[in-house]
Order: sequence, then C-alpha cells, then structure tokens
Amino acid sequence: MTQTSQRPLRVLAAMSGGVDSAVAAARAAEAGHDVTGVHLALSANPQSFRTGARGCCTIEDSRDARRAADVIGIPFYVWDLAERFREDVVEDFVAEYEAGRTPNPCLRCNEKIKFAALLDKALALGFDAVCTGHYATVVTDSDGARELHRASDMAKDQSYVLGVLDERQLAHAMFPLGDTLTTKDEIRAEAERRGLAVAKKPDSHDICFIADGDTQGFLAKRLGQAEGDIVDESGTKVGSHDGAFGFTIGQRKGLRIGHPAADGKPRYVLDISPVDNTVTVGPAAALDVTALTAIKPRWCGTAPTGSGTYTAQLRAHGGETPVTAELTDGTLHVTFDEPVRGVAPGQAIVLYDGTRVVGSATIATTRRRTTAALTG
Repeated sequence: MTQTSQRPLRVLAAMSGGVDSAVAAARAAEAGHDVTGVHLALSANPQSFRTGARGCCTIEDSRDARRAADVIGIPFYVWDLAERFREDVVEDFVAEYEAGRTPNPCLRCNEKIKFAALLDKALALGFDAVCTGHYATVVTDSDGARELHRASDMAKDQSYVLGVLDERQLAHAMFPLGDTLTTKDEIRAEAERRGLAVAKKPDSHDICFIADGDTQGFLAKRLGQAEGDIVDESGTKVGSHDGAFGFTIGQRKGLRIGHPAADGKPRYVLDISPVDNTVTVGPAAALDVTALTAIKPRWCGTAPTGSGTYTAQLRAHGGETPVTAELTDGTLHVTFDEPVRGVAPGQAIVLYDGTRVVGSATIATTRRRTTAALTG
C-alpha cells in the first residue's frame, strides 16, 4: 500500500483561518501542486472577531486566511455557503436535538459542506482535489482504490469525523498533515518558519456556530422552553426540566434533582423522550450498552458483506472498542465484545479495520444490559 500519487494537481485548499489549514495549503503548494485557497463563509451574519478559541467563520478568520494565502503565494477567494450550511448543518442539528437525539455537526459539515457542496463546485471548476487541514491519511491499495486511514499520530487523528466520506469523495481528498508524526507545537513552529501569522492562533473548540459554547441556550432560543418531568427507571418523578433538548445520554451534572438516589450514588441520563418531554435517569450501570443498530451507512469504499469483526469509535476523541457488525437491509447491527457507556441515538459509529476506516452510520437504537432496547 502506498501514499497517493504526488503528480501535480489543481488543488482547492479550504482555509478556515486557522494554523492547520494554512500549513496544509502551504505543504500542498510546496509539493508542486497548483493550489488555490478558499475560505468558506458559513455564517450569514459573521462576527467581527472570535471569542478566544470558540467559534469560527468570523470576519477575522476570513482575513487571517487571506493573509496566509498571500504569504504562501496562492490565489484566494471567499465562497458564500451560509445558506447551505444553515440548511444541512444547523437546522439538522436543531432537528436532531428536538427529536431526542445527539448529533455530531462536524461529521455533517464534512459530509454536506466540505466534501459535497465544496467538492462539487471545485470539480465543476476543473480542480482535481480538495485539501483540508484534517489529520488523516489517504492511501492507494494495490488495486488503485483509495482508502481512508488514521493519521500517523493517533493523538491528533481526526478520521472519525471523516468517516462519512464515500469512495468518490476520497478520490478527490488531500490531507497533507495526516502522514507526519509532528506535535501541534511543531505544526505551529512550521507555520512560524513559513511566516504565517496564524502560528499562535488558538484552535477552535466546541460547535463552531455556537460561539459562546452555550448549546442549551442556543437550543432554547430555537425550540423554546418546555417544562417536563425527570423520572427514575420506575417512572417516579424525581425532578423537572425546562426542555428535554438540554440533556444528553450519559449526562451526570446539571440534572437539578431535588433528592439523592436511594443508594446515595450519582444518577445519569438514561433516555430522552421528546414525545412526552420526559428525561429518565438512573445508575451508571444502566448505561452499559451491549449492542446497537445504526442507519444511513456510508462506506469509505465497497460496502462490507456478511458478519465481520472490527473496532469501533463512538465519539470524536474516544477510544476504540472491538465489535462484531453486519449490514442487513441497509441497517447496521453491531454487538460489542464488552459493554460500553455514553452511547446515544444520533451519534455516529465509525468502523475500523486496523487503521483503515471502513465506514460510518448513525446510531438509531441501543440495547443495554439491564433494560430493553431504547429507540431514539
């Protein structure tokens, strides 16, 4: 298996205004590719400045990206994808929470914006590839097929949020940072050597379109407050809330339960029911998930057939866990070798074969050790 060909390509580099995408664009240009930088304007009313490490797509970010492109010596444009982003990412995020699920907007953005809307436009304009600052690796197997693999440095690996890319999208993807064993400090040092002013700029964290980090406040403005009950596993009311959307499976803090459990141990969110606006809480052991079903699978290559053994990742910064998985009539059935916790409908499960990303799917239901199947 070899790295993808380094023949000169016409490359569109997505430049967020941060250090990773700037260094990725610089490396692509240094490798001899014909690179053009583009900043995606994803907010209809962007703020002028970021708030520390929160948010993105501000006017400041656009200017930082332009300055980086000038230093690299590549053409630069700003593309307005705000309406597409609102429809495909923000509205989807709100709808998922309203339905009692826990979405991952970064996966949706990669699927719908960076490697769908952006890539389609790039190909229409004659570009060969889209380059981003993600830490992942694309390699070519002996048959010439492209595969997505983890980054060389597992500490920075971002393949989980790229697990939605299909074979066609991978054929036009370029990740210049993925195959280098460098720390973030070394990436910043490289940016400084290249004269890129973003070398010391803070990384973005949390959800980019919720700049203040207050997800519950954002959802409350969109969905309105709706008082409901917090109940235990027997259905007994133990507290109340202002909106079920403010909770996630596995949550422990902020439950506002008036009295402790009989055993004196902490309680966690076990289920969120948007139908009757009820949040169910219980002991940590009740979070143990032994199996799940997942829908809307997307495969980074040919879809697997039959039952197979893989490792699975359930969150962007989570570890791997061994599983057995089988695709039946478009639904992925997954059984865990050992129970796992913090699994919620709406999240993505990404399957791996060694370092290779097999594909991803959206969790629909979970089966727990002590309860019947819960449907999100």
